[in-house]
Amino acid sequence: MAPSFDDGNSLFNFVVRDGNGVKGMVDSGLSTVPQAYMQPPIERIDKDRARKHGHPPIDLSKLGGPEHDEVAKQIVRAAESLGFFQVVNHGVPVDLLESLKDTAHDFFSLPAEKKAVYRDDVSPTPLVKYGTSFVPQKEKALEWKDYISMQYTNDAEALQHWPEEIRDVSLEYLRTSMSMVRKLLQVLLENLGVKPEDSMIDVLVDKKMVNMNYYPTCPNPDLTVGVGRHSDMGTLTILLQDGIGGLYVKIEDDSEFGKKGEWVEIPPVPSALVINVGDMVQV
Repeated sequence: MAPSFDDGNSLFNFVVRDGNGVKGMVDSGLSTVPQAYMQPPIERIDKDRARKHGHPPIDLSKLGGPEHDEVAKQIVRAAESLGFFQVVNHGVPVDLLESLKDTAHDFFSLPAEKKAVYRDDVSPTPLVKYGTSFVPQKEKALEWKDYISMQYTNDAEALQHWPEEIRDVSLEYLRTSMSMVRKLLQVLLENLGVKPEDSMIDVLVDKKMVNMNYYPTCPNPDLTVGVGRHSDMGTLTILLQDGIGGLYVKIEDDSEFGKKGEWVEIPPVPSALVINVGDMVQV
């Protein structure tokens, strides 16, 4: 019998401590969003008023060719203004991206007890963390998501510690995406007047992580959020969307993408990857 999700302690134990996550709550037959997940109105996004990102993805296959300078300008313009852009012909095989999505679904479909072994307070390795929301112990309103986070140090440790259901595909994705990341950083650094030596790029990409977020079907999506407003701390975030969408970016300054304060939806594009400029590059 499912616990009462109207009781904060009962909900917390079921979702967080027992490792059932939001998925377990939805699978129990949930018909309304519990109070603990209802975001204050200021944190919700008015999707009907948000702008659509109308710029086409940037074709990275043209870097190094006769159109290199124009493509570089597109990357820099998007990075400086919106901080987000989509890329195609990025060198990561499309079938690998589809496998990545499939294995993510496979992992989150595992029984709670198999996922719960990686909870932050019991995980056998500091490299892997499974959880829900962001910091559920402290948040006033919880986020509608479950996640698995895997930190990369080297292949041997990843093969030993990452969950076997997702490690091989995740490692292959990490390997094949690094060439694209280096090309993007080279363009961005050159725009700053910096000669991008390999040693400098090595420092910027030293810490690598693969995160998978899972957003179960929500009965009242307008009342909550999957991930609240935030910026990413690192250098670049490479985001693979599924076909559902739901990614919104807030415009910080007036630009060709819209007016300051507006929200822009980044719709999913088949085979494209979303590039998010992190705090380190912005600084």
